Amino acid sequence: MTPSTHPVFWRDESLPYIELRHVTDGHNVTYAAHSHKEWSIGVIVGGESTFLCADRRHQVSQGDIVIMNPNVVHHCNPLPKSSWAYYMMHIDVSWLASFLHQSGVTQEKIFQPTRVDTLHEDDFYVGFITLAQILMYDQDNTITSEGKDKHIKAYFAELFHFIYRTKPHEEQKKPAKSIIEVATYLDEHYLEDTSIEQLSEKFALSTGYLVRTFKKHFNLSPHAYRLNKRIQMGQLALKSGGSIIHTAQEVGFNDQSHFQRTFKQRVAATPKQYQSTTKSTQR
Repeated sequence: MTPSTHPVFWRDESLPYIELRHVTDGHNVTYAAHSHKEWSIGVIVGGESTFLCADRRHQVSQGDIVIMNPNVVHHCNPLPKSSWAYYMMHIDVSWLASFLHQSGVTQEKIFQPTRVDTLHEDDFYVGFITLAQILMYDQDNTITSEGKDKHIKAYFAELFHFIYRTKPHEEQKKPAKSIIEVATYLDEHYLEDTSIEQLSEKFALSTGYLVRTFKKHFNLSPHAYRLNKRIQMGQLALKSGGSIIHTAQEVGFNDQSHFQRTFKQRVAATPKQYQSTTKSTQR
């Protein structure tokens, strides 16, 4: 039996666009600032937390929904002495963009970022928990993967109709083109240990300006940004069945303990816990 302090992950091979996590006792959870490639949504089912999304800080508690766009740095940690329980769902952006366009929610074929960090809407809150329980705790496997797919689409069609009409938070100013180029370089060369000095020279920027401006926009230093990219790639490898030792080396960690520690700081689960999923039987 999984200890209550361990996260439970759900995946279904026939629904590869979605991943779900459930934490029932996360009072000792500590997240480092991180981001996801996917669009993410979670609900708080117990306790209180501070939620930092980009440069916007919120206090959230039971009944709140939190939303994170792809590649937006965030962290959500429980308040001192507070209980902490939540569901978190990650959805592939390409699938989501295609679904929202085909279902008529948006005219755009490319995913349009959501413009709110939090919601407190009872219908969507209860609906999310119901959906999560259908996906994760259908122990008798009474609902087929096709049926689960329909539940997912029904919920998110309604949610995005609402979100896209909700007053947005204040938009963050776009960074200089040179800083975007640095981030793109780190995304493409995340296996390399390029120093700050080398990055500064490559992009003709002073070290001080590079570090200061990069962190102002991405809420991570260039080094932390590269580590985050390595962990994202590590998650993909682990989901594909890669061994922990091989994955650590494959994504640029020569020291396995460093990989384990960095992974847990950003995923709030060990690589082994992340690989241990509650799987749906395909029907």
